[in-house]
Amino acid sequence: MSDKFIVGFDGSEPAQRALEFATGRAAAQGGSVLIAHVLEWSPYSFLTPNELEERHARRKDEMARAESAILTPAKKQVAAAGIEVETVIRYGHIAETLSKLAKTEGATQLVLGRDGQSSFGSRVFGSVAGSLVQISPVPCTIVP
Repeated sequence: MSDKFIVGFDGSEPAQRALEFATGRAAAQGGSVLIAHVLEWSPYSFLTPNELEERHARRKDEMARAESAILTPAKKQVAAAGIEVETVIRYGHIAETLSKLAKTEGATQLVLGRDGQSSFGSRVFGSVAGSLVQISPVPCTIVP
């Protein structure tokens, strides 16, 4: 079984560094890369049928924009390095969703970038990287 590296990717500079790290590891180990873009999405059970329909349409638009603007360029970058690459878009809590993907995809490692900023919000609510390290079923690499 070859190593599969899942990269949490949002198109940011930290995410780009994480993608480059995972691509390098996959190349060195004969592995593959799964680029995962997770959009925060909370269910609203109190919406009217019209509001739910509008929300579903916005969700489809958001996924299409993420695919073309974020995932397609990243996929081309990894493929150009000769690495087997897939992409996936999911909705949900980022750390929980990446952890579930690691299980279902048989990943050997999760890779995530962080910008090193220590804001009040991340201290109060926690960071995605901090949450992921605590709940991940596989080793995590947090790329600074």
